Amino acid sequence: MYFTKAIPSHPHDIHLFFNKWSPTKKMMFTALMAALATILQSAGGLLPSIGYFISPFATAPILLGALISFRSGVLAYVLTIFLLVVIQPTELIIFPFTTGLLGLVLGSTFRALNRRLGVLLATSLLLVIGICVPLYGLGFPVFGPTISSSFSMLSLLIIFGFSLLYSWFWLEFGLYFLRKIKAILGIK
Repeated sequence: MYFTKAIPSHPHDIHLFFNKWSPTKKMMFTALMAALATILQSAGGLLPSIGYFISPFATAPILLGALISFRSGVLAYVLTIFLLVVIQPTELIIFPFTTGLLGLVLGSTFRALNRRLGVLLATSLLLVIGICVPLYGLGFPVFGPTISSSFSMLSLLIIFGFSLLYSWFWLEFGLYFLRKIKAILGIK
């Protein structure tokens, strides 16, 4: 079955490649990933129409940061939040709870879990929590007027279905992205 297939070795190989780097090089790469994530996330506010298609890709740099180590992933995540405060504060609610959280969890679960189903369930669950906190806790309309901020089981099921599909997309895109990164880095 598809979901019980093992994760390819790309995340593990890239993690081993990053572990050969000096601490200074890792820190510089983490800062670069945070800056790239900030630019991609800011695209939603700076380029209102096409930027909304660009901003979800802010997950990828956080994913790469988390492949170095969980600590580097958290550092890239937090640094991106601080940069968004300065550059594009309107994106500050979305990134910490959705885009950035997904990249952090995806990068960590790629290294920790071996099966697609485990990665998919872990990322989906945390994405549901990340969407529900601003939606129901802060009253911020994450999906715009589509889903109201008043709690209902139907909206929770819609959020869970969306999170499952979105996490599945990022699982596959992340593995494709890491396969390309592995080829660029020349890792065998």
